[in-house]
Amino acid sequence: MGKLFENLEPIAKMASFYFERSKVIQGNIANADTPFYKPRDLVFERELEGALKLKKTDPRHIDPSGGGSYRVVELNDVNGYDGNRVNLDKELAKLAETALMTRALNEVLRKEIGKLKLSILGR
Repeated sequence: MGKLFENLEPIAKMASFYFERSKVIQGNIANADTPFYKPRDLVFERELEGALKLKKTDPRHIDPSGGGSYRVVELNDVNGYDGNRVNLDKELAKLAETALMTRALNEVLRKEIGKLKLSILGR
């Protein structure tokens, strides 16, 4: 029974990541006019490493464990006239990317649930 639901856990982790990322990006957009505000973003690479479940098969390999959690980092791209570093165009593009990834995850989740239905019904 454990193998039946094993694909749902990575989907849930990625959905959680994109939900948190959208909240951070929305905070950046909301503070676009705040003087000296520094935009933030979530680092995706750590979440990806955790989802891939890499294995160390040789003692000479680098240890792949590094935690599966993501962290918030400050971005220092642009410096506006009031010290605000939010680039609204970049933030809106990241928000659109996050929405697309969320839709893709919803489609994957729908297909996984469809597979579960088929296995339960025995068709």
